[in-house]
Amino acid sequence: MKITIWHNLVWARYKAVVFSALYREAQRRAVNVTFYQIAETEVRRAALAPVDLSWHQYPFSLLFKGAYSKIPKSQLFATLLKHTWLDHSDLTILNGYEKPEVWLQVLILILRRKKFAWFCDSTIHDKPQALLTGIGKRILFGLSSGIFCYGKRSAEYVIHYGVSPNRAFPNCQAAALPRDYSPEEVIVRRQNSAARRDSPRYLYVGRLSPEKSLENLIQAFSRALTHYPEAKLVLVGQGPEQEKLERICDALGITARVEFTGSKVDQALFDEYLKATCLVLPSRSEPWGLVVNESLSYGCPVVVSDRCGCVPELVIPERTGFPYSWSDIQELTQRLVDAPIAFEDIAVTARSCLLQIAPFTPEAAARSILDGCERIITASGSVLVGTEGQP
Repeated sequence: MKITIWHNLVWARYKAVVFSALYREAQRRAVNVTFYQIAETEVRRAALAPVDLSWHQYPFSLLFKGAYSKIPKSQLFATLLKHTWLDHSDLTILNGYEKPEVWLQVLILILRRKKFAWFCDSTIHDKPQALLTGIGKRILFGLSSGIFCYGKRSAEYVIHYGVSPNRAFPNCQAAALPRDYSPEEVIVRRQNSAARRDSPRYLYVGRLSPEKSLENLIQAFSRALTHYPEAKLVLVGQGPEQEKLERICDALGITARVEFTGSKVDQALFDEYLKATCLVLPSRSEPWGLVVNESLSYGCPVVVSDRCGCVPELVIPERTGFPYSWSDIQELTQRLVDAPIAFEDIAVTARSCLLQIAPFTPEAAARSILDGCERIITASGSVLVGTEGQP
């Protein structure tokens, strides 16, 4: 069996660890996997974290240096056309069904009568649905042999657009954790580091951009200060909204209680999870929310908007966090007030978070992808290399 996987950016560490695990699992199953990375990064991603190739423990072909959006369209189309036309895989997995250059790949694969599938992280809750784009999605999804979804809500999304449930493969997401990561050490360090009930530390990690609804978070935090005057709000990341958000803090008179740290990566970021009372993800649009995976992996509970894709799998009320209605600032305020009380027992909370996140490993995601590939190719009548006789 031969599989080709396309991905947009080397920048994505979470994909790096999943693809690395997939490559190891493919070797174990005697499956041939080819990886194409189109570009190194994207302009808005570059400020959040550098490209770190050490996370990519698998062979891949990088087609273009620099940012995806800087690639000349003629070169991009020609390169994708060439590689797709010459590839002889049993199954090609594509990423970015909204991109015209990927439509070209689909056309080539159809002309060559080749099977293809999609990676999909979108959800119904993520973005408003439109008639014309909905028709396009039905066509693109319908032409494929399967879709690899990033969770339950993503699977529901593609089923909404006409994909039969047996062609939707909800594989789990996985965070990129340090190689020396230890759950046991996390519990000890969190007990020593986490903020206490009377001086909670609320953490946000991500881009400072409109879809993250950080204005709602700041408004709710300003109200929560009446309950916890010593509370702190820590915003980790960069983005176009920073100056506006700083002005809002100033107008509310809470500048001294809000910290804009800029971007943090690796241990500096993981230390923030260890110190926080909870992570808050107030997004209007969030297909999954990998920072929730990271937070739970460091024993830190979460307060998460109901728009975020990870809510069904990861956010268990009063055990790993609280969901809330995205537009309801009063409900968000109450969750900020509730969190220091609900999660006062740091060790018990950390264990609950670690238990919930434990299945969401790169290895589990890799197995899910390869199992789905085998089902698709078997249904196509192909013989699986090294898996004869298996269901």
